[in-house]
Amino acid sequence: MKYPILPNRGWESKHNLHCWEQKEYLGFGLAAHSYYQKQRYSNIENLEQYIENVQKHQFEKNKILQEKQNKEEEQKEYMLLGLRKLQGVSIQAFQKKFGNNPLELYANSLEKLQKENLIEIKNDNIQLTNKGLDLANLVWEEFV
Repeated sequence: MKYPILPNRGWESKHNLHCWEQKEYLGFGLAAHSYYQKQRYSNIENLEQYIENVQKHQFEKNKILQEKQNKEEEQKEYMLLGLRKLQGVSIQAFQKKFGNNPLELYANSLEKLQKENLIEIKNDNIQLTNKGLDLANLVWEEFV
């Protein structure tokens, strides 16, 4: 099956793109989630405790650390999230952000995925093929 590319840019979910490009975001309020300085955290879910912490100016007590990424984890996540986009992962953007070439860093995985016709390398992008779009979870598993 062929998947159409949206004819007009700007129709994409800005929230999803923001997350998939590993841009920082802060969540405010009960059970809100944030990604800041390579850390993911959420706020507590107990309303009474949340309000009490705010009233006492003990804001850190409302925060629960979920994940602190190292460079390797951040790079893998960048690949996984970038492959959710139709245009895929820009090799140049990856190099600029991390100082590594993803074609070298993930040579074995990329070669395997290409042989299975799940990804293709076009111009500056590593992207899913039509088959890869159907079987995207298999592709993403390579970067978990």
